[in-house]
Amino acid sequence: MEAAIRIEGLVKNYEKFSLDHINLEIPKGSIVGLVGANGAGKTTLIKCILGIIKRDAGEIYVDGEKLEEKNDNWKNQVGMVLAEANFHETMNAVQIGRIMENIFSQWDAGLYETYLNDFKLEHKKLIKDYSRGMKMKLQIAVALSHRAKILIFDEATSGLDPLVRDDLLDILLEYIQDEAHTVLLSSHIISDLEKVSDYIAFIQNGRLLFVENKDEILYRYGVGKCSKEDYSTLDKEGILRLKRGVLGYEFLVQDRQAFMRRYPDMVVDAPDIEDVLLLLEKGEVVS
Repeated sequence: MEAAIRIEGLVKNYEKFSLDHINLEIPKGSIVGLVGANGAGKTTLIKCILGIIKRDAGEIYVDGEKLEEKNDNWKNQVGMVLAEANFHETMNAVQIGRIMENIFSQWDAGLYETYLNDFKLEHKKLIKDYSRGMKMKLQIAVALSHRAKILIFDEATSGLDPLVRDDLLDILLEYIQDEAHTVLLSSHIISDLEKVSDYIAFIQNGRLLFVENKDEILYRYGVGKCSKEDYSTLDKEGILRLKRGVLGYEFLVQDRQAFMRRYPDMVVDAPDIEDVLLLLEKGEVVS
């Protein structure tokens, strides 16, 4: 599958934090959910992809070309949606459109107006009087109206009410129907990622712990629960993480079916994405 973005051996060093040799492919025509705790490196990775900060090592390819070899026009094809909109609060949507027309070479004023109407955004209402969800929809309208082929969301759905988040996710699912379109969606809201993502990329302390097909995670992984005594009898091969609790142990296995064949009396549940990520984040590594 052709990659919209390919990252090879990316390193970015700070005094107390580093992105450590990140390798990541974002397939064209897919939604990749980027997850990790605060400070894990998600925003730093996004800034490297956009060329906002300079990396210390590694390569980034966009549509098969090195980032440094692409002309500045490539950013016309990228739409960025942030947790907080940077539009001037005393302007309205019409004025924003006029400014964007002078920024983006592929700006489509008619398409912008269509999105404003579809998203039920009042054209002359000041941005400061928009709700947070309306500001988010305005960002998306701008991104889609300069015909961006890549959308990058950096925690943009956090703090929105469930109905607005659901609207935004539906917009992404419609956008991705065009196989030339790609989405990188950074979010703490795992249920959102589970709804729309094709792949899940998990960053922990600056390292990319895994990139997995979402459906494969749901099909293959398993969460087992047992007593301390029962756990001591298990072969630890295939157990990725262990969480010790007062009432018993919880553990993550990479191949649920294989584990259940070996231990047919053991309770091993099919997880959701949040179960897997919480155990990867908080569980201890099983050696």
